[in-house]
Amino acid sequence: MHTAMHPAFEQKLAVLAALLERSTSARIEAHAKIGQQAPRYQASGRAGTWEVVDIATGVVQGFAFSYRAALRFVDAMEAGAASKTGARQ
Repeated sequence: MHTAMHPAFEQKLAVLAALLERSTSARIEAHAKIGQQAPRYQASGRAGTWEVVDIATGVVQGFAFSYRAALRFVDAMEAGAASKTGARQ
């Protein structure tokens, strides 16, 4: 059984979808202006540790116990990915 969504909720979803589209295009445009590709990995804090996550797949690539170590790990993963694709950072 599928119930109808309230019109106000449908309108809010449409507004949120438009905002998401606009922020995505702005992010792509900003990366194009600086001549850099979008980042492939990000550090995400979880329960006192930091996970290094592949943004495209959501797969956790590793862990670190400090923010600084997580950022070094992200930089190393980005450099490795760039060397495999032939791109330079």
